[in-house]
Amino acid sequence: MKELQKILKTFEQNKNSGQRAALATLVNAQGSTYRRPGARMLMTSQGQMVGSLSGGCLEADVFEQAQVVMTSGKSIVVQYDTMSDEDIIWGLGLGCNGIVQIFIERVEEETPLNPLEFLNQCWQQRQAGVLATVFYVEGEVKAQVGTRLMVYPDGRVNSDIEDTDLVAQICDDAWATLADSRSRVKAYPLLTGKVEVFVEVIQPPVPLMIFGAGHDAVPLVHLAQELGWYVTVVDSRQSDGTRERFISADEVVLSRPEGIGESVPLDNRTVAVVMTHNYLHDLELLKTLLPSCVRYLGILGPKSRTEKLFQDLQEQGITPSAAQLQHLYSPVGLDIGADTPEEIALSIVAEIQAVLTNHSGGSLRHKSGSIHD
Repeated sequence: MKELQKILKTFEQNKNSGQRAALATLVNAQGSTYRRPGARMLMTSQGQMVGSLSGGCLEADVFEQAQVVMTSGKSIVVQYDTMSDEDIIWGLGLGCNGIVQIFIERVEEETPLNPLEFLNQCWQQRQAGVLATVFYVEGEVKAQVGTRLMVYPDGRVNSDIEDTDLVAQICDDAWATLADSRSRVKAYPLLTGKVEVFVEVIQPPVPLMIFGAGHDAVPLVHLAQELGWYVTVVDSRQSDGTRERFISADEVVLSRPEGIGESVPLDNRTVAVVMTHNYLHDLELLKTLLPSCVRYLGILGPKSRTEKLFQDLQEQGITPSAAQLQHLYSPVGLDIGADTPEEIALSIVAEIQAVLTNHSGGSLRHKSGSIHD
């Protein structure tokens, strides 16, 4: 996510510079590849390159292709096949044993259905959208490489694809993509040809709520910021040093534990970590957080402490349901032998990432099949 933030920032900075810019997007991948569909790289006519499409193997060639696109204005799709002997002929020697297709387009402020403007809108509103891009056209169809359909965060749909039946089909798949949050490549056989489309869900930054402003929260804020998450620190103590200590946090909110329901947004994308080091504060926070729809709820401290918290809740007539307990992670973090605040922050961030991507968090050496399955 941080990579995309840098791309958007660079595009914004170069709007009035007079430079041409091209955006390369990995739209399809088969076999073993370093990056997956949705990876992007922004390039300017003065040689600036932000983002990546591989481990550094393809970027130079993509940049050369982009120079032509910046001049002509005509979008192209470039395929790199590292399964064939041509990989050695090119001198790339990638050894990835995969095929990637990369869509390269010129982007300007006035570009119709500008993908970067759309991405920025999703991020600014902190809501998901869908960007569907045509990258392959066969036969006589009313669509061109680079034409698009967009589903905005507010539900609006916009498209420059002329085939209305095709638009309807893509729109159905776009809503399905938004519902399950999984991007996909779709092939659409038509009476006069065939079209392939990368239907991509655009996720805004992960909203992380950290309850507690102790010194051990500092490395957690730092690591989450490195991933491009939107970090809010919530604490009940009025302290002039809190904002200074958490200068990299997106927000610092002063709120009593019993008032967080009104002070901070809690939705089904929110991930929350409770680390106040105050037993009574944790007890009050759980009264709001457990019945909420947050995606992840982690509690710092040993299991025995959390068990006592639940006993006290039950004595107050509050018994969490099985559904509410499904998003509870206590003790918080993956078992990596963490001891220092930095190590604990790493274990917490890694666990949250695993939950968000529906992975187990185990060692890849024990996984059968593809890394990205």
